[in-house]
Amino acid sequence: MEPYRLMINGGVLSPGELKYICEAAEGLGLDAISFGSRQDIIFPEEIDESKFSQFDKIQFVKPKRDGVENIASSYVSAEILPSTSWLTSDRYLYVIEQFKHNPKLRINVTDPKQRLVPLFTGNVNFIASEHEDYWYLYLRLPGWEKTKMYPALIYSWDMDKIELAIENILIEEPETIETVFDLVSDAVDTNNRTAGIPLEVPFYPFPYYEGMNRIGTDRYWLGLYWRNNRYDLKFLKAMCDLCSENKIGKISITPWKSFIVKGIPSKNKLQWEKFLGKFGINVRHSMLEMNWHLPVNDKDALSLKKYLVTNFDQNDISTYGLTFGITNFDSDTYNFTSIVIEKNKQPEAVGNFKIRDTYNLLYAKNFDPNTRSYIMHVQDVDKVELPGLLMELSQLYFEQLGTERGEETEIIAKEIIEEEVHQCSECLTVYDDTFGDITQNIAPNTPFESLPKTYECSLCEAPKSSFNKKMLVKQN
Repeated sequence: MEPYRLMINGGVLSPGELKYICEAAEGLGLDAISFGSRQDIIFPEEIDESKFSQFDKIQFVKPKRDGVENIASSYVSAEILPSTSWLTSDRYLYVIEQFKHNPKLRINVTDPKQRLVPLFTGNVNFIASEHEDYWYLYLRLPGWEKTKMYPALIYSWDMDKIELAIENILIEEPETIETVFDLVSDAVDTNNRTAGIPLEVPFYPFPYYEGMNRIGTDRYWLGLYWRNNRYDLKFLKAMCDLCSENKIGKISITPWKSFIVKGIPSKNKLQWEKFLGKFGINVRHSMLEMNWHLPVNDKDALSLKKYLVTNFDQNDISTYGLTFGITNFDSDTYNFTSIVIEKNKQPEAVGNFKIRDTYNLLYAKNFDPNTRSYIMHVQDVDKVELPGLLMELSQLYFEQLGTERGEETEIIAKEIIEEEVHQCSECLTVYDDTFGDITQNIAPNTPFESLPKTYECSLCEAPKSSFNKKMLVKQN
């Protein structure tokens, strides 16, 4: 059974909206809702479709049937995790709000300086750059094996029309990023900016996202995780009322089947602690069990996770900073955890022999999912072998954390080179020969001296004479 979902734009909703959804779920005979890995809401049981018309504010979606996808965003991490300075909570909301159509592609809108929301799990991934209101765009369209960087930065207020243009050109089955760029540029007018230098994603260990935590001097944020991903409707409704009473405007869903409430006033902290106690809510789960990504409503995956977590717990294993995913051989979702346990397809049964499941174990390069590169550790192993192999991998992670990264840094340091670029003195846009300026049909590897005298800055239209030479430190 494919459960019904509600698309939650950017994983952000108001207490009033969540309360309405809870009341609708109750009206449809449910006592709990679940959260999906794309920050959507899932109705975990069968519901009576004939009653949908009673809840006209909700669009009920069966993703595979309706072809609608959710927009994921790292709004949830704003203010509470490292962030790009211009990308504030308000800016996220303005940006997400512009997407008025029902997207047919998975869209991610993220900050590269946070770790809680994966950057590259969408078909269309907008990732904040250091330039205010400009975003890198990484595409992995249906049928593409690899994620490719769009050769220009996208302006915040063009994101919706560019994504829609990409949806409209899918019929052409574009195979290269250059074709996509040409087709999109023909279809819409944009305020693109030269990419200048590639995106750099810093490494941060995965954060702990549960419990009551301070923001600044006078507010707190609360992260709540429920082991079975069945969030009780009575509790959620009472919590929405408490949010409204405390003038808290937004609740954010994470991709880890949990949610975060930001902006609890210090003076109300005790009130919240008593409220959680009254409902018997546990906010002290171990990271051993919180950092998992499992397929929705998959009892086998849940049972495997419990088996592995119990083994870790009994052996007192630390997995701080690591994330784990369980996936099937036929899954079409992109891996976004440090370690992936992949269940193999069972061979055809012969006679009455019972065939046991086997698994492959993969880990991300440097245990960093943002590298998008996975290494096969072992193949076709039995379930009983998994705990020992996972412990082996966690030890490898901690060994590498101190040494291999150090060695890598040393190698990188040797490879760092200085390169001459030209920078606009008005707005600091960089012209780098290597990239050219695709926004003005200047091919890569075109020297600055060869640009026509009429060349203007792609952002502020300052003349060519406004560009000054500058040495840029780059990795070779």
